[in-house]
Amino acid sequence: MIDRRFFLGSAGVAAASMMLFGRSGTAAPAMHFAVNHTPAEWKKMLGPQRFAILREASTERPFTSPLNKEHRRGTFICAGCARPLFDSATKFDSGTGWPSFWKPLSGAVVTRADRSLLMERTEVLCSRCGGHLGHVFNDGPKPTGLRYCMNGLAMNFRPA
Repeated sequence: MIDRRFFLGSAGVAAASMMLFGRSGTAAPAMHFAVNHTPAEWKKMLGPQRFAILREASTERPFTSPLNKEHRRGTFICAGCARPLFDSATKFDSGTGWPSFWKPLSGAVVTRADRSLLMERTEVLCSRCGGHLGHVFNDGPKPTGLRYCMNGLAMNFRPA
């Protein structure tokens, strides 16, 4: 039996969940990407960890990515569709535990508002497949002042 207390409590939990875990507080136009697969196809292609990050906007644990220690010349590419994303010359050690860059390659990424976790951040997506890569912040080095904080599992590295 549903009483008033149960209804109000459930409504409060639902509202708190939307504030904490909602991707966006406003209805945005749907984004369309050149590479599309069903969730089952993505999961088979990517495996469980990469699927969680690229397709469900999860975050890997800090300081766990081998790409943190990648310092060779080359290109960081999307693990979902192999789109070139970042030149190794733009990588820097942000001390955050995730691979960080001050500039993506031209046209490689798109961004959208992310209002989860009771804050507004800017989510970074692969422009070809829409895979969640991480977030961009305004506390990076010159010349851009930006810090593209990326999940290492969202990318692969292609040496020059």
